[in-house]
Amino acid sequence: MLELKNHRLAIPIVLFAGLLWSFGPLVVRYMDNPQQVPWQYIFGRGLTIFILLNLYLFFEEGKSFYKNYFKIGISGIVGGSGLGIAMITFIYSITNTSAAVTLLCLAAMPFFTALLAFLFLREKISISVWIAIFIATIGIVIMAIGNSGQNSLVGFVFGLTSSIGFSVFSVSLRWRKETPKFTTVAFAGFFCFVFASIMILSKGQVIFATSYNGALFSLHGTLVCFGLILYSIGSKAIPAAELTLLSLTEVVGGIFWVWLPILGINEVPSTNTIIGGFFIFMSLIYYSLIIRWNRWNKRHIALN
Repeated sequence: MLELKNHRLAIPIVLFAGLLWSFGPLVVRYMDNPQQVPWQYIFGRGLTIFILLNLYLFFEEGKSFYKNYFKIGISGIVGGSGLGIAMITFIYSITNTSAAVTLLCLAAMPFFTALLAFLFLREKISISVWIAIFIATIGIVIMAIGNSGQNSLVGFVFGLTSSIGFSVFSVSLRWRKETPKFTTVAFAGFFCFVFASIMILSKGQVIFATSYNGALFSLHGTLVCFGLILYSIGSKAIPAAELTLLSLTEVVGGIFWVWLPILGINEVPSTNTIIGGFFIFMSLIYYSLIIRWNRWNKRHIALN
């Protein structure tokens, strides 16, 4: 299985993973009434991810690829469940509020990741990171105030839940490094389509939506799957908090695609979303500069 240990090569790979994910909100906006078929969407996307990941593992490892499921362990189950919850809450967020709000909630991932790593992996959080978290919190509060409508607030809460779920997945990648990462992602897809199947059957709904929507469900699942493969490859060489920071090309790209008039959506963010997003991105810039400074400073000290 491909493992990347070169930090310089891992960075563009993770950036590209985020770029692939950034087309997700645009795909959702092209769907016919996605808010009426959330479980069919989760079923289709989860099944696509599960099938593609297992095909990838089959070609990578041969017929014995299934043995990875016996090695997944508690870290894989926790990480896969966290990613599955992130996928489920994403659709409920983006269909109840603007794409910008959902994506800016996802921008809080580096800070949730840092907090979870501190609590469960005993990784220390510097004063600089706490400052970045505080600035981002201000932005999130401003966004919440600007989304006081019932549905919009629900979308905001689900967006934060999706962000936390993905942070759980990111931390799990570093918990036990021997855990098969791609199998963890495949488990997330399995988690989604099984959970969605239970909900669909309990509600007496049909499993498959229209062929048009079904194609878009699979397209989004494919984008997510290839992005997760790249993200997992890059995770070997990049710390968890930095990993989620680099993947935020999803946020920038996602907001741009749904706004770009030529693509037919033209979704303009609200004033509070822009102001809150400004605070979040200021915290990200500050955080990234601190990371770069610390890394340069360590090299400088080593040379002396």
